[in-house]
Amino acid sequence: MTRASRRVRLLYGLPALPLAVLGIPMYVFLPGVYGERLGLAAVGAALLAARLWDMITDPLIGVLGDRLRTPWGRRRPLIVAGAPLLLVSAWQLFHPPPEVALPWLLAWALAAYLGWTLVSLPYTAWGAELSTDYDERSGITASREGFMLAGTLIAIAWPAAVGGGRADAASLAGLAVVLTALLPLCLVVTLVTVPEPPSGPRHPSGWRQGWQLLRGNRPFRRLLAAYVLNGLANGLPASLFLLFVAHVLDAPAATGALLVIYFVCGIVALPGWLWLSRRLGKHRSWAISMIWASAVFAWVPFLGPGDVVAFGVICALSGVSVAVDMALPAAMQADLVDLDTSRGGDRRTGLYFGLWNMATKLALAAAVGIAFPLLELLGFSAEGPEAGDTFALALFYGALPIPFKIAATMLVWRFPVDREVQARLREAVEPGDMPTVVPIPPRTG
Repeated sequence: MTRASRRVRLLYGLPALPLAVLGIPMYVFLPGVYGERLGLAAVGAALLAARLWDMITDPLIGVLGDRLRTPWGRRRPLIVAGAPLLLVSAWQLFHPPPEVALPWLLAWALAAYLGWTLVSLPYTAWGAELSTDYDERSGITASREGFMLAGTLIAIAWPAAVGGGRADAASLAGLAVVLTALLPLCLVVTLVTVPEPPSGPRHPSGWRQGWQLLRGNRPFRRLLAAYVLNGLANGLPASLFLLFVAHVLDAPAATGALLVIYFVCGIVALPGWLWLSRRLGKHRSWAISMIWASAVFAWVPFLGPGDVVAFGVICALSGVSVAVDMALPAAMQADLVDLDTSRGGDRRTGLYFGLWNMATKLALAAAVGIAFPLLELLGFSAEGPEAGDTFALALFYGALPIPFKIAATMLVWRFPVDREVQARLREAVEPGDMPTVVPIPPRTG
């Protein structure tokens, strides 16, 4: 059995911090900065094209990482190739020329997203392979997500610290300097100190057989469906947060403090969720976290202007589940790669996490695609909504995510791959790495 020490788990998670420092401005700040110069519609179309580019590169880079055989492993070479591309393109995006044009934005956004995939996808797959232990995998993903939340806090606080609270071009340029210093340092530390498990003997399957194995992996389809549903539930309030604070609470100045409360509580609560997952299992703990978040968010539609303290309590309580929402599903995904390998899949971790990344991005895009058109249909306008419109916004922010979370909970509450099944899968795979079919007990939601 492959094991990962506490030191390895900690050092593995380190690069997630600068990646998060990059992620927040890429997804939140850049559209506004470029929209002021090029127009929101044009910038939105360019960034959407770049996101669609990810739909192609994610699975291809995942497969490439699975097929690589080098003296330095399968994952490290792709990370080393992607880091310079990511740094250069991010620097260009955060330092736009005075007369910036749309093709310039599109070209560097395409390069940045490709560099991001080259770094983040092999990095995620590497974490799934660091340990074959059911519970250690949760600790590995928790380390990564904990550093990710810390980086998110840095990115959120940065405009307030250097930009007077506004995410303008100057504050973005400062973030680029931080990223340029942090990302290479953290990557070097991790690449040098964290081992990459040997890839093992190859038992390659053709594309047709590989596709049949993927289609036949019913627990994977079930987990992916739950993850997409939960991603929709998380994406709705994420995309509407600024509007909710500004137009329902009438307190835009409190945005930064509320976000800090949310993410700090997520970091603080993460060890408790790991303790619970060791006792109840990953799937049951994740389900409990979704039930908890639903119960907390049910109170949001009752808030109105001035209820900042009450919403701060809701941010704290719902923030408790933010890290576990990312850490435990990814650890469950690693167990399902074992299932694929036991049936002849040749350790296709990169492919599985490439599809996982696609699902994440599609869920976030769908959340925006659902919320904004429906709000506009109901008469909401950010220029000055009436009371009825703000209530619709509160419903979309707090109530609409709940059915998605309940549906995801029903899918994972009796998830068929638990600690005992995963142990049998490892026993089937590890002696010589030859495929052996392990029956998965049927469980219904």
